[in-house]
Amino acid sequence: MHQHTRPRPICAHCDGFPQVAITTSQTTPNGQRHTTTADCPACHGTGHTTPVRAYTRAGK
Repeated sequence: MHQHTRPRPICAHCDGFPQVAITTSQTTPNGQRHTTTADCPACHGTGHTTPVRAYTRAGK
């Protein structure tokens, strides 16, 4: 039988887009731009506000 879980709320700080790529002004030898990634500080890169274990039920 399927276990139905409630959807977790989306992070209000990043609106569900927890990682972004930021371009720097440096380029590689073949002409591409260097990018660095940054995680949302509120949800730590998960996109959700509550941890997964908050919705697990104990017991049967």
